[in-house]
Amino acid sequence: MKLSAQEEYGLRCLLRVARGEGAGCQTIPQISTAEGLTTHHVAKLMRILRRGGFVRSTRGQAGGYTLSRPSDQITVLQVLNSLGGPVFSPRFCERHTGTTHVCANYRSCNIRCLWKTIQYFLDELLGKTTISDLLTEENELLTKLDGRTQRIFQAQDIAALPESIKHVDGAISGMDNKYTVS
Repeated sequence: MKLSAQEEYGLRCLLRVARGEGAGCQTIPQISTAEGLTTHHVAKLMRILRRGGFVRSTRGQAGGYTLSRPSDQITVLQVLNSLGGPVFSPRFCERHTGTTHVCANYRSCNIRCLWKTIQYFLDELLGKTTISDLLTEENELLTKLDGRTQRIFQAQDIAALPESIKHVDGAISGMDNKYTVS
């Protein structure tokens, strides 16, 4: 599993804007220089972040980008979903069928179960981690993340997992022979 360059750089650009909140707007050239990215790439990423509702742009000589809401109200999960989407999406299996229309393992798939479980725990952690958290010192963030992961894993046993992970509906649906996973 990898984060895409768009997700990594987009998150970095958003953090750069958040770090500059007290100093006013951050311009594309400022973000570009600070992050070592081309201005064209930063402009593309900032457009995605603006459309996602994370930043607002101001035109003019004193213009640039600021956060659209406080950094403690923006989760890493929201940002990554806007920049690229989840690791395992509901349509994942439809895109990985091999040479057939339906995956050979659609009725019982341990790989699908693994990806759904990983996605669940990623969503739990990233949904509790804010941009504000990422602005702290690394050791402080590690302590926060360690506590969060322990709580997530301690609170979870098979009975506590969502039904969408425990039970998979592999029935064929629709006329196009594509299947859905509940």
